[in-house]
Order: sequence, then C-alpha cells, then structure tokens
Amino acid sequence: MSKILVVDDEPDIRELLEYNLIKAGHECILAENGFVALEKIKTNKPDLILLDVMMPQMDGIQTCEAIRENNNNHDIVIAFLTARAEDYSQIAGLEAGSDDYIAKPIKPAVLISRIEALLRRKSRGTVALSKPSSERLMIDAEKHMVRLDGEFLQLPKKEFELLSLLVSKPNAVFQRDHILRVVWGTDVVVGDRTIDVHIRKIREKIGPGWIHTIKGVGYKFIPQ
Repeated sequence: MSKILVVDDEPDIRELLEYNLIKAGHECILAENGFVALEKIKTNKPDLILLDVMMPQMDGIQTCEAIRENNNNHDIVIAFLTARAEDYSQIAGLEAGSDDYIAKPIKPAVLISRIEALLRRKSRGTVALSKPSSERLMIDAEKHMVRLDGEFLQLPKKEFELLSLLVSKPNAVFQRDHILRVVWGTDVVVGDRTIDVHIRKIREKIGPGWIHTIKGVGYKFIPQ
C-alpha cells in the first residue's frame, strides 16, 4: 500500500480522488491547500503527491517548490493534476521539481495506472552513483547531494538522477530516448521539452561548461 497526498481546493475532486485511490488499495491523505499540505508532510510523509496548480493563497507551483526545498522530501513523487494543459504550465511544473504532469479530465482507471507507474519508477530507485565524476564535482547518492568545489548543492529528484546518469560515463553521448527511458521510465509519459528544461536547470546550478548539447542526438558530460 502506498501513501498518497491529494492537494486540491475543490472538495468534490478530493472526495472523488480519495474514493478511487482507496478502491485501488492506496492510503489517501487530503489537503485543501498548499499550507495544509506542507504541515501534513511533516507528520505523515507520503510516497506520492497529486497536486493541483490553481489554488488560492499558495498555488501548486509554490507548494511544489516549498516541498523540494527540504532535502528530506527528495524521494517524494510529485504529479500535477490540473485542467491547465498549456505548455508554459507544464514547464513551470517541471522547473518547480515535479515528476509528472497529468491533465484533467482523466478517467479514474487511467489516473490510477499513471500513479502506479510513477510509484513503480520510484521503487526501482535512483540511477545515482557515489563516486567522483571529476576533481571538482562529486555525486553523493547516499546523501542525495551534489558537491561542487567543496560546496553541497541540493537538486530536485529528476535533476539529480539526470546529472548522475550523465556523469556515470564522462564524455559519452547519451541519446535523448535513452535518457527518458532511464530517468523517467517507459511507462511514464513526459513531454518533448522535459529533458531540455531539466538540463537548463542543472546548468544554472553547476555552471554551463559541464554538460554539452549534441544537436539532434542528446547530451554528454565533460569533466573540468
């Protein structure tokens, strides 16, 4: 049984999701806004969070960012569940640290299938390594941290897994399809811009010289 936190300001949606999640054998926790969700995570940490984007006071993007600021939450899977399917919203969700973006309306059986695919992906663990990738940069799988020039950096789960994959074979080119299979899995549907968004966020944190784009193919990590 997995523990799933549903964060939505609409009572009817919370009730519907709770019914279907419990029916599928999951434990369900409910929160009507981001502030309540953050408090519930402290005392009852979930395996996965279904997070609405449009909420008063603290929207889903802000809530996701607040969750990811705490490194103890790096292993929580976060999926946005929202009627807002615009491209900019998907990118904002990825940048905030979400793992998936599920657009409403969606049939309960399809939603449960997507959730369980994300949970299977989590159970397979991270692709992270625990060895130096260069004299300057270290991937620490145990602490889920990146150490750059002696300073520790916290990366959201997918950024960490993506960087770990690239540094596992310095100077090797990783094709986009391979990156998607390893980091996101074949049973999780993500958009074409997912990798690009995550690469850009990683570059912002570690600097632009480490990851090189191979146009039309993929990316490679070059130690410095």
